[in-house]
Amino acid sequence: MSGFKNLRLSEDILRNVSLMIREDIKDSRVRSAMVSVVRVELSGDNSDCKIYISAVEGFDAAKTAVQGLVSATGMIRRELADRLHLRRAPEIKFIADNSIEYSAKLISEMEELEKQRNYENSKQEG
Repeated sequence: MSGFKNLRLSEDILRNVSLMIREDIKDSRVRSAMVSVVRVELSGDNSDCKIYISAVEGFDAAKTAVQGLVSATGMIRRELADRLHLRRAPEIKFIADNSIEYSAKLISEMEELEKQRNYENSKQEG
């Protein structure tokens, strides 16, 4: 049962931090990029939380956004405790992630392969 509660709390944290990034955090380092919360890892006792941040603009933009989020950690913890009715909010660590950039690169490579395949098929037919 503990695993289910932990997973549910992780999802709640992900949803609320994403909402805070869009609406509440005014730091220009966070606002200047299209930032997304990729995943949340919560320790078994809910005392530590790793939040992975990615940006469409790339890994450097994600690292800059993480710096802004680190400066807002106190406000984020306080808001999480209030919104999720937690007695004690977990310690938060933000980590830059390049998964969105990597996914975009994979998609473009797949599209290029598809174009090449279509070209070769049309060449064989003609």
